Amino acid sequence: MGEITLRNFVQTKLQIFCDRLASCNTFEDLHDFIEGLRGLFEVEHAVYHAANRKGEPFAIVTYSNDWANYYEKEKLYRVDPVVLNAFQRFHPYDWKSLSWDSKPARLMLVDAIDGGVGNQGISIPVRGPNGELSLFSLSHTASDEYWLRFCEDHMQMLLLGAHYLHQKARSIEHQGVNRLYTTLSPREVDALTYLGTGRSRSQVAEHLNISEHTLRVYIESARFKLGALNTVNAVARAVSNGLINI
Repeated sequence: MGEITLRNFVQTKLQIFCDRLASCNTFEDLHDFIEGLRGLFEVEHAVYHAANRKGEPFAIVTYSNDWANYYEKEKLYRVDPVVLNAFQRFHPYDWKSLSWDSKPARLMLVDAIDGGVGNQGISIPVRGPNGELSLFSLSHTASDEYWLRFCEDHMQMLLLGAHYLHQKARSIEHQGVNRLYTTLSPREVDALTYLGTGRSRSQVAEHLNISEHTLRVYIESARFKLGALNTVNAVARAVSNGLINI
């Protein structure tokens, strides 16, 4: 698949992701959305986990009930490197890059693969402005070569999608409450994220398939919401507030 064709394909997936997510108004809707991501990404499982949330931890998983119940009953989150690393990392991480050296972690990994989780996985941590931490993960059964190519092809979409999902979960949780935190629109997130990775305005506009004038509107809107003096300051504030992940 050529570069332009691949980019259009991924952008189409991202648009489908955003359209479906926008229609979610309850956590039940969000659960159905997470289930639908398996088909959208063509993977075996998708997971959204709010690791540090007011009240009880919240998770939506597509794993089998047997594995999910076993994981909870045995409190495997206490030894799971995927969860533990979410508190230490700011960037996406492949599960094979983690340390599985401890005996409990190795045993859990064997059980997870037997339970249908898959031998490959990637997680994207997202931090919010009030100390929130959530984790968006995909897992699959595939060769190392296939998974590396999948992650490379979809990384920008996964980064943006993780933030959109986190924002939607927060908005559902805080419905009817006066919120003191800033939120950015999906396009504002796109603009600041790509600019934060070092791309020029012309490159960002081309990638998003919009004019530079339209891009400038999104940037100025984000700057106003964040109270930023300039674009660099807007990107920095968005990162510090957990609104984008670079």
